[in-house]
Amino acid sequence: MDRGEFQIEICAGGVESCQAALQGGADRVELCAALPEGGITPSYGEIKVAREVLDDKAAMHVMIRPRGGDFVYSRLELDRMAVDIDVCRLLGADGVVFGCLLPDGSIDEQACTRLMRHARGMNVTFHRAFDLCRDPLDSLTTIAQLGFNRILTSGQQPRAEQGASLLRQLHEQAQGRIHIMAGCGIDESNIARLCQDTGLREFHFSARVPRPSRMQQASTGIYMGTPCLGGDEGSIEVTSAARVEAAIGQLLQLPGPRSATRKFN
Repeated sequence: MDRGEFQIEICAGGVESCQAALQGGADRVELCAALPEGGITPSYGEIKVAREVLDDKAAMHVMIRPRGGDFVYSRLELDRMAVDIDVCRLLGADGVVFGCLLPDGSIDEQACTRLMRHARGMNVTFHRAFDLCRDPLDSLTTIAQLGFNRILTSGQQPRAEQGASLLRQLHEQAQGRIHIMAGCGIDESNIARLCQDTGLREFHFSARVPRPSRMQQASTGIYMGTPCLGGDEGSIEVTSAARVEAAIGQLLQLPGPRSATRKFN
């Protein structure tokens, strides 16, 4: 495959990871905070500095999610999300990433329509809330009609590898109306196989490695919250440029598609 035939989006938990994503050759970053919670909206400062770091060399999409947990949002939460989208626009984000569901697992069209108005002219991804929706094929049609550019999904499985069958089905049903981007559990060891099994050309992953803490004094058993989320405060997870580059290298070794190079937006 040629480099223009696929896109790599790196889930970046901060500016340091944005730098690594750029160095590794990523096309785009999804900027988040609190990755152990699945990602929430980063701070004003994080967005501003990340935009400066990435310059115009890679696109920047920002997670719009006010908290961890489910994707059923109150009016006040939607108020905040709308303001966050406005801030992202002011700070130069190329796109935003969000998803809203109703309690029964269907797409919250009213909430999404409201947020889409604020995101007009930006690139918009419906995130992995899709993996909790009741009917993925009907939901794909709804999301496309709402004007989203892409759906990020693991094929409604814990890892994208396990959801390959649904991912292929979604890709075929999309028929170019909307991009399907695979995410969750993807790395340099499985990205090529996933590409072949699904036909997809957009991939989302973090390529993280632990970086030892710069703190010299031991914590002596005092924690700030990470252990309860299954993490380790003695190290910080950051994107590895080498792992991004390795994943891209695996795709470049695949034979090219028979069809013309795909356009991304």
